[in-house]
Amino acid sequence: MAQTLHTIAVIGGGTMGAGIAEIAAQQGKSVLLYDISSAAIDKALDGIRQRLSSRVQRGKLSAARRDEILMCLAPAQRLEDLAQADLVIEAAAEKLEIKQQLFQKLEVVCGEDTLFTSNTSSISITEIGRYLKRPQRLAGLHFFNPAPVMKLVEVVRGIESDETVITQLVEEMQRWGKQPVTCRSTPGFIVNRIARPFYAEAWRALEDYVAPAQVIDRALREAGGFAMGPLALTDLIGQDVNFAVTCSVYHGFWQDRRFLPSLAQQELVSAGRLGKKSGRGVYDWSAVQPEALAEPLLPQREQQVQRLADGELDVEGVRVVATQGETATCLAVRYQQPTVVVDLSLGDTVVIAPAATNTASHTESAVRYFQQQGKQVLRIADYPGMLVTRTVAMIINEALDALQKGIASAEDIDIAMRTGVNYPKGPLAWGAELGWPRVLQVLEHLQQYYGEERYRPCPLLRQKALLARYATLHTTTSLEASHV
Repeated sequence: MAQTLHTIAVIGGGTMGAGIAEIAAQQGKSVLLYDISSAAIDKALDGIRQRLSSRVQRGKLSAARRDEILMCLAPAQRLEDLAQADLVIEAAAEKLEIKQQLFQKLEVVCGEDTLFTSNTSSISITEIGRYLKRPQRLAGLHFFNPAPVMKLVEVVRGIESDETVITQLVEEMQRWGKQPVTCRSTPGFIVNRIARPFYAEAWRALEDYVAPAQVIDRALREAGGFAMGPLALTDLIGQDVNFAVTCSVYHGFWQDRRFLPSLAQQELVSAGRLGKKSGRGVYDWSAVQPEALAEPLLPQREQQVQRLADGELDVEGVRVVATQGETATCLAVRYQQPTVVVDLSLGDTVVIAPAATNTASHTESAVRYFQQQGKQVLRIADYPGMLVTRTVAMIINEALDALQKGIASAEDIDIAMRTGVNYPKGPLAWGAELGWPRVLQVLEHLQQYYGEERYRPCPLLRQKALLARYATLHTTTSLEASHV
């Protein structure tokens, strides 16, 4: 395989292709940009020129440096023009047949040492290389949008990918200033697989009329610490794009209900309400202020919420308890006491749900208590696992499942989710912090409540929870023995 990658061919003049070409040119590579549409190539090159010129105007880049980068870029009119490429990065349409046909043609055109990569976000690398004579040189090289800004790159090995190719791609991405993580080819790879519950649980809450979209997004953003609420994020990504990835992962896992697409999202796509790019999606983007949907509340005062997470409070006769996956009504009936359940919170916003048996004054007592603690209070309908807790538990469960199946290392999983989608914590580190027994309990209660496989705990979660309980029991026994 080629040791020095001087010439980079990028196939696809869309947003991702143009972004990848720009990154490669910034590294001083000779970049060939190919698309079946010459207009798409012209548009991509013009877009790169405009972005670089904008940086010059803002004093972020010198005019000389801009010109150097632009000199590295050249259009390719035919696939045959890519014959001298050391590395091909395909960023064409997300259709398996198109990608298979492209690489079959490239195998004839390019030299034996040329590395082949696909920027696919969810299609199997193994399947893309199925008809190649030498699938060993094919791997995934999944950049995140916008490619010039986002540091994460998933380097994906298909079943035939040569390990030396993976190593070379990792080293090359490091030289490009990126943060590479490696994984096996699986539907959604790391990020698009583990992130599915972030969207799915929000859509379910919206469908179940738990709270309006703005409240759901505020809860995940301000209490959960996520950079943007899931519903607003799907509007920004594009409802059609996000829905297509969900469907791809769902079918890739043989219709596993963990990845079940949302009928509400399908309705938006069918109506052409694709989000910000069409003007309307979950939100009306002609009226909404985007900054109001993307301002995560930084953790400030965690003491009270953390203490609550370890037990419960009595507030004027009202039982206030951190959610463990059961509804407030269930707890109120069991303990014969007015109950308010509180969601997981990393910041100064608290999400609460009152039992259906509470009086208005009971619930107001809890609201008043948190407001006196300096908290913003969001009230939602009584809902098992609330909004943040069930979402985080599902993300952690999916990360553990990927780890157990050898998709990626624990370190790469956490790096990918922090870097690729800006999660406040890596899911595995988050699970250890919350406590594996608590995560397991939340999911078991959800599975019992719904009677669905969607919430089934991963075997590795059960093992970790069991070992955590054993460690606690062993420590307690040792302490008791030391005082005898």
